[in-house]
Amino acid sequence: MTSTGHQFQTDHVKSFDAVVVGAGFSGLYMLYRLREAGFSTRAYEAGDGVGGVWYWNRYPGARCDSESIYYNYTFSKELYQEWTWTSKFPEQPEILRYLNFVADKFDLRQDIQFKTRIIGAHYDGATNRWLIHMDDGTDVSAKYFITGVGCLSAANVPNFKGLDQFEGEWYHTGHWPQKKVDFKGKRVGIIGTGSSGVQAIPAIAKEADDLIVFQRTPQYTVPARNHPYDPGFIDRTKGNYNVIKQQMRESLSGIPEALRDRSALEDTAEQRQQVYEAAWGKGGFAFPLAYKDLTFNEEANKSAADFIRARIREVIHDPEVAEKLLPTYYYGTKRPIFDTHYYETYNRENVRLVDVRKASIEEITNKGLRTTKAEYNLDTIIFATGYDGMTGPLFKIDIRGRNGVILKEKWANGEQVRTYLGITTADFPNLFMITGPESPSVLVNMPTAIEQHVEWITDCMTYLRNHGLETIEAKVEAEEAWSKHCKEVADATLYPKTDSWYTGANISGKPRGFMIYLGGFNRYSQICNEVAAKDYEGFSLLSTQKTTLR
Repeated sequence: MTSTGHQFQTDHVKSFDAVVVGAGFSGLYMLYRLREAGFSTRAYEAGDGVGGVWYWNRYPGARCDSESIYYNYTFSKELYQEWTWTSKFPEQPEILRYLNFVADKFDLRQDIQFKTRIIGAHYDGATNRWLIHMDDGTDVSAKYFITGVGCLSAANVPNFKGLDQFEGEWYHTGHWPQKKVDFKGKRVGIIGTGSSGVQAIPAIAKEADDLIVFQRTPQYTVPARNHPYDPGFIDRTKGNYNVIKQQMRESLSGIPEALRDRSALEDTAEQRQQVYEAAWGKGGFAFPLAYKDLTFNEEANKSAADFIRARIREVIHDPEVAEKLLPTYYYGTKRPIFDTHYYETYNRENVRLVDVRKASIEEITNKGLRTTKAEYNLDTIIFATGYDGMTGPLFKIDIRGRNGVILKEKWANGEQVRTYLGITTADFPNLFMITGPESPSVLVNMPTAIEQHVEWITDCMTYLRNHGLETIEAKVEAEEAWSKHCKEVADATLYPKTDSWYTGANISGKPRGFMIYLGGFNRYSQICNEVAAKDYEGFSLLSTQKTTLR
């Protein structure tokens, strides 16, 4: 039985080798690889098209913060040659077109069921299969259950009093309608100034009559300096495919832009200023990669933070507004944000900034929003309030492992989740998580991380098939050792000292713990390869004769 009281149908249900959740970057590549390897596979997608988070995130200004020539698959040289990006940081519509292009090229839609949400997946120890339930009432079974749900797909809509009484329109940036939302002549309020808010605010300000930004935590953001690609650059990039792919796979962050091998404290104040000025002018990752110790050393971090705060004061005309926009946490320990004229937007006459730390939001009224100090009449409210990251998308599915162990309950205890390699977790045989908690995931280039996970999972499944093995399951001691290692690596940095969605601090009642592996993508890949080379060290493997091999 599921938490909704569903009784699984075990007779006459469709049966697959593998079921994949989602049809974004993860789901599409997982489907492709498994199909090529000869596994019968079905992917289920809640949306009516491919794209994953890029299907839902259609808000104005939505753009990737990884350079487009790296924010794509590299498994196919032919695909890399056929697709051409238009600019350095691609907008949402272009990324969605790319993923549709991929789905068409490899004829993936035939094995995807759209407009179908998986709501339950229970492991049946008697048959060593997963019983999977959909929101349309149907059931299927699979030997392997693979989640490609994305790290940021569970929208966090705050439980504000009165929201159901609001007479205007409201939207969350993570679940934006497909039709264009018209802000002309409207009084718009936007709550949140994280990555999606920073992207949406300048775009909406150009349309709306009035835009009121309700900010809790000011952010560090550096200019993206986006620009169109010229044909010569594209030709050189495509001609350099093999080198670029190798550099991405062997890099610290999944992109071949190296962290500068120098401490900020080795330079004089004047030298640091020059380095930061040059990085600010270049934009994008040039700034966070300016020195190697910005997220490890408090004094080095302060030098970068002070530079950005000084920039904010220079850009903002009104000193009071500038002070409200000054961040105080450690630079780089929340998601790095790249912007296009974000700070400049606050110089517009139709934009106001409200500090909700000093005047918290009390309720949504039928005509707008009320804080402890004022009431605001609004036609439209936008929640740029982020996501229940990392675990939230998994918890939207009722996942139950061996002996009915519930994933959400397993990870509710203690300071952090427990996984082995961020791919598997004990008591859940044949469950694989693509870019799951305690993998490098969101702190590296996601397509690079996804390809590595998908290929490791496919190789693992092929190994099991070739050796007559029925199940693979993480050992508790391997899981505990991996989680301990992840925590030790994180604790050597400044990341855990900042409340963020990385630690679960944005969700009320969520256990705190840093859920991302910070040892570097290259080191992580090496560890995964070593585990596989040692016949999947740290795992219990069960043969088809129900014999545990180790």
